[in-house]
Amino acid sequence: MSNQVSLFVKCPHCDKSFMDAENPINGEPSIRINIVTASERGVLRLCSLYGCYEHESDIVLNDKEIVTIYCPHCNKSLMREEKCELCEAPMVGMNIKVGGRVNICSRNGCRNHYVAFNDIAGALNKFYHQYGFSG
Repeated sequence: MSNQVSLFVKCPHCDKSFMDAENPINGEPSIRINIVTASERGVLRLCSLYGCYEHESDIVLNDKEIVTIYCPHCNKSLMREEKCELCEAPMVGMNIKVGGRVNICSRNGCRNHYVAFNDIAGALNKFYHQYGFSG
């Protein structure tokens, strides 16, 4: 059994899923979001396994470039006022199905990210049941 957890994420505005089963990364549905760089618009697919940094994009992303990220359904911005503790770029927030939020840095190449749960006990219980962890 794998000890990696695939996060199911959705829009904090329209509540629609970002999961893309038709374009998996590492055998799991990818996270599909829209991005805008200084010169282009495109689609970014992130690996949904927590701690994995693999991604695919239909446009070229320059190293250390900050991208603006939008919901592919309602087109509202996912950018937060919170700044990355490592590089000062804006953080991006997506809701997770178990209740809470995953936050990632908007700078290409920065690996800062974290999960914040609304109810840690409830979220852990869901993880235990979904992934078969036992004590």
